[in-house]
Amino acid sequence: MTLSVTGLSAIRSGRTILHPTSLKIPPRGRIGLVGASGSGKSTLGHALIDDLRAQGHSVAHVPQSPDEALDPLRSMTFHWREAEAALGLAIGSADQAGLFRALKIEGGDLRKRPWGWSRGMQQRFVIAMALIGSPDLIVLDEPTSALDPVVAAATMELLSSFLDGKETAMILITHDLGLAVRRVETLMVMDAGKLVEQGPNTDILERAQTQAAKSLCAHRNWMSLPC
Repeated sequence: MTLSVTGLSAIRSGRTILHPTSLKIPPRGRIGLVGASGSGKSTLGHALIDDLRAQGHSVAHVPQSPDEALDPLRSMTFHWREAEAALGLAIGSADQAGLFRALKIEGGDLRKRPWGWSRGMQQRFVIAMALIGSPDLIVLDEPTSALDPVVAAATMELLSSFLDGKETAMILITHDLGLAVRRVETLMVMDAGKLVEQGPNTDILERAQTQAAKSLCAHRNWMSLPC
């Protein structure tokens, strides 16, 4: 099922931070929402999540840092059970073993609190929780910014492999063009709260029309990064 939103907007302190924006997201869509810091990427992402959930769609969110999703005073088992309960699932009904295997979450003691796990393993755990119940869409908001490049690359590769062939669509919000072009098929460029350009990766990279897109493409050093 194609997911659609119309006229998403946001105003903060009397200032428009997201101008009316409409999107269509096809099943299995792999979309990169890119732009400079402060361009409105995350604002659009949150508005999109709220609107689609209000429509009754299943939308998962992976935040920038695992700290935003994990309570340092609660065990990893507690977090997993809470994620199941939030979806109305019986405790232990989610395919934890399958998700852990796919994302290579190995050797972590679920009885421990988050600080007993590495940052990379914490973020993979958060991604695994987001994938419980096979959501219609998973929105990842700068999901590797708290990770070193090698761990970030491995994490995104595992996620891409897991989603391959599944109906779940993915939106990757990032200022890192290198990360986006390696993991998505379509780029949407944000600037000053507006969606200013969108199209297949090759069109944006080779024939960028707006200054925002040209500025992102100008930093060619992203081509050598591992993620």
